Amino acid sequence: MISAGVGPALAAASTASALTAAALDGTPYDLVVSAGIGGGFQPGASVGSLVVAEEIVAADLGAETDDGFLSVTELGFGTVRHHPPEDLVRLVADALGARTGAVLTVSTVTGTAERAAVLRERHPTALAEAMEGFGVAEAAAAHGVPVLEVRAISNAVGPRDRAAWRIPDALAALTEGFGKLVPVLESWNRHDS
Repeated sequence: MISAGVGPALAAASTASALTAAALDGTPYDLVVSAGIGGGFQPGASVGSLVVAEEIVAADLGAETDDGFLSVTELGFGTVRHHPPEDLVRLVADALGARTGAVLTVSTVTGTAERAAVLRERHPTALAEAMEGFGVAEAAAAHGVPVLEVRAISNAVGPRDRAAWRIPDALAALTEGFGKLVPVLESWNRHDS
C-alpha cells in the first residue's frame, strides 16, 4: 500500500514512481487500486456506502468557453476517461455490496449545490467525486497496468457542511470493504478480461 497524497498530480507522480520502481526491480504490479474517501452524489451514493468506478473521469480538466465547458478530449489533447476492467468492477462491487458508476476526479472539491448540479448534468452516471483517481489511472495507463477505484462516501456532494462529514464512518466502511476485496483481487486474472 502506498499513500499517494491529495490531488491528481501528486497521486499520478506517486503512482508512476511506485510502478517504475517495481518494474525496474523485476516485480511489476498486475493492478493498481486507488482507494479512499470521497463525496457522494445524492441519492445514489449515501454516506457510509462504497462506490466502485465503472469509469474514472477528470471532470474539470479542460476549458471554460462562451459555449460551455470543453473537456481535454474535446479540445484534442488526450483523454478524460479511464475504464477499469468490467469483470473486475462487477466482482468487486458484488463482494463489497457497492454501487457502480462514474467517479469524478476534481481539482476543487464541490462546495455548492450549483456546482453539484453542473457536474451531475455533465456526468449523469456520477456517483462520487474525489481528487486522486484520474491521476492514478493516468500513471497506470502509462505503464499498461489496469486500474480500479473504490471510494467510501464521507459526505454529500454539494454545499460544504463540515458538521455533516462522516469521515470515521467512511474509513470504517473502507476498512471493512478491503477485508472483502483482498480475496477477489487474489483470484482475479487480468488476462480473463
